[in-house]
Amino acid sequence: MGAHSANLLVRFFLELSALLIMGCWGWHRRDDGFQIVLALAIPLAAAVLWGTFAVPNDPSRSGSAPMPIPGVLRLALEVGFFAFAAWALYDLRFARLTVTFGTAVVLHYLLSYDRIRWLVGQ
Repeated sequence: MGAHSANLLVRFFLELSALLIMGCWGWHRRDDGFQIVLALAIPLAAAVLWGTFAVPNDPSRSGSAPMPIPGVLRLALEVGFFAFAAWALYDLRFARLTVTFGTAVVLHYLLSYDRIRWLVGQ
């Protein structure tokens, strides 16, 4: 079930991994003092989007939605979030890690089919 505590823990670690990947990718975009800005700003912007735009009463979240959006849009935001992290790994030339991360995300969403069905219905 999408709101099962074990599945929520997996999603939490996937989210943290994605933010770390985005930070590493930002760090490797520049070779000057600006790289620290990118390494912090990219994951911060992604985390703000992730935490701000939500579906009201989402059972897999706190239930609060600072900026309520339809479920399909939330699902698209989540897919984009994880897709960007996977692409960033690929761009950093971590092909095997890209496959591992992408597979973990896909498996998570397959196990969360009830949440996906709920999101699409909102």
